[in-house]
Amino acid sequence: MKLGVSSYSFYSALQSGEMTIVDAIHWIKANNGEHIEIVPIGFTLDDNDSLIADIVKHTKEVGIEISNYAVEANFVDKNERQFQDELENLKRQVDIANRLGVKRMRHDVASRPRNNTSIIQFERDLPIIVEVCKEIADYAAEYGIITSIENHGYHVQHADRVNKIVHLVDRDNFRTTLDVGNFLCVDEDPLSSVIRNLSIASMVHVKDFYIRPFSHNPGDGFFQTTTGNYLRGAIVGHGDVDIPGIVKVMQSSGYDGHISLEFEGMEECKNAIKIGLDNIRRIWNGK
Repeated sequence: MKLGVSSYSFYSALQSGEMTIVDAIHWIKANNGEHIEIVPIGFTLDDNDSLIADIVKHTKEVGIEISNYAVEANFVDKNERQFQDELENLKRQVDIANRLGVKRMRHDVASRPRNNTSIIQFERDLPIIVEVCKEIADYAAEYGIITSIENHGYHVQHADRVNKIVHLVDRDNFRTTLDVGNFLCVDEDPLSSVIRNLSIASMVHVKDFYIRPFSHNPGDGFFQTTTGNYLRGAIVGHGDVDIPGIVKVMQSSGYDGHISLEFEGMEECKNAIKIGLDNIRRIWNGK
């Protein structure tokens, strides 16, 4: 198991100017992380060769990997020009991934409002989703990069939907970035969904949530699932996701790849990440 951190976890510090992405690299190393996942939120790598070079330089200097490059994209409800622009931009992001030296890249492909994510709508959108994923996977294959979609964005968040896309795309270099907490956004049990999708994962995000029923609105900081339940990001190990059970499933399956901690809660991010890393290590070691 190679434990690291998604740069998205530092979003509040990056957004406020308290930290830079280079600071995050050094922080991860100082806290015994083995890799960083680059998610350009709070900063941008578009037309920013100097920052790309700095990220590569500093990860090499401190001795951690860049495990994955993760970007946004959405190909549904686009006219032809918008679709082509989005496709060309996503290919440019693959080029950036190559300049970072990564061999894994996650891209989104389709997101819809939670009230428009029925299985009927998904089946309508499926041909476009598969077409895009094939084209990007083939483009990335020239660089030796494995592309993936995450269970993310309500529309492509269910375990079976992700699984169907991966099998229809049918490329050796196309898989899923498996986020253990995100299944809750579509009211799926995380443990059961991890069991269904772990075999097609290129890497794993460990994330935790507090869960509250739709009958009681807990107020600011919570958002709603597709059926109206409430979620709030939590420090890993503090929330309601069965992290010990999921770790046990990963270990029994023989999974020994990259794990990124992803934190999106209300607590101060650096302390929250440190506690989460310690909890993951403790749970992994059976303590």
